[in-house]
Amino acid sequence: MNSLRHILRNDQCAIGSWINTVSPVAAELMSAAGFDFLTVDAEHSAVDVAGAQSLFQAIRSGNPDCAPLVRLPGIDHDVIRRFVDAGATGVIAPLVNSPEQARGVIRAVKYPPEGDRGVGFCRANMYGMDFDRATAAANDETFVCVQIEHIKAVENIDEILSVPGLDAVFVGPYDLTASMGVTAQFEHSDVQEAMQRILGACQENGIVAGIHAVQPDVAEVLRRIEEGYRFIAFSLDIVMLQRACVDGLAEIRRRIS
Repeated sequence: MNSLRHILRNDQCAIGSWINTVSPVAAELMSAAGFDFLTVDAEHSAVDVAGAQSLFQAIRSGNPDCAPLVRLPGIDHDVIRRFVDAGATGVIAPLVNSPEQARGVIRAVKYPPEGDRGVGFCRANMYGMDFDRATAAANDETFVCVQIEHIKAVENIDEILSVPGLDAVFVGPYDLTASMGVTAQFEHSDVQEAMQRILGACQENGIVAGIHAVQPDVAEVLRRIEEGYRFIAFSLDIVMLQRACVDGLAEIRRRIS
């Protein structure tokens, strides 16, 4: 089983998706579809640590090669370690605006000597049954990504990317535009300039750039890959469900009217 970190180190693209429902069935089904990763959204959904753990279990059940990630609700050390102990093999940390914050996330995710993650029996080491192997491999296998979603982070991008242990950054376009006073105006010239600065800095520093194609639009994913992004989320469960329902029902009503 290759970790997500190893896939990206080999210059491959990782294509995943997002889970906002607290549904193990949806998580298992999406995993079985063949995604490289699925991110449980603990920031903008009702999922808590217990719910996230059940989703991580479902993801592994559907496909053991699909990496269960979590978009954290915050970057507090005690919050981070509970999600990685529950079985997340990687984290996406929101609203990281400084190198100090990035270092704090990495310290919480990594065991000593690279960090200060607490050591104990948990689902991440099969409740102690796989303790030696899991703890020895965790620092190399656990994926760390920070979200660049504020103009302050853009201004500090080179310093953030210089932090050892960082694998990827993930552009948060909605919050980024809001911080610039042009909420959801993704084509605004200032927003485009900021996104190009992020992408260029990633390429210069050897850090993987990630982005979310919120709508299930294959053309957008392909365009992002052409631009240089290699860690890409293809839509999310609630949007795909909504689109299937709305579009399908509209077509039915059109045909029978």
